[in-house]
Amino acid sequence: MLNIKIKNNVDKPIYEQIIIQIKNSIISGELQQKEMLPSIRTLAKELQISVITTKRAYEELEKEGLIYGIAGKGFFVSDKNIDILREKKIQMLEEKLMDIVSECTDAGLSIEDIHSIIDVMSEEKNQRADKECDE
Repeated sequence: MLNIKIKNNVDKPIYEQIIIQIKNSIISGELQQKEMLPSIRTLAKELQISVITTKRAYEELEKEGLIYGIAGKGFFVSDKNIDILREKKIQMLEEKLMDIVSECTDAGLSIEDIHSIIDVMSEEKNQRADKECDE
């Protein structure tokens, strides 16, 4: 089940928010290879946005080879490019983490302090996710 949340208070256009969230769902395995995506109209209706916006997001994902369309059947998650996408995401995260670790150590935090902060933040994220599931 695809769970996309649109935020109006961010700088990213809606179609980019959709693209990012679908990519993340593919990377995490939430969306499996060859799994069918909601139709353009269905997703537009669920998100209360225009069909044009949803179509643009799907077209961009199709250009990147992450999804493919079959006329009369819909759009599906591709079995190509997923490993490459995952590697790019990991590389990007490693670069961000390196910057964060540098900033933390510059501020006098030890590696143990950084681990503790991450543990607390991870627990808070899990609690928020549990709370959202209960709602």
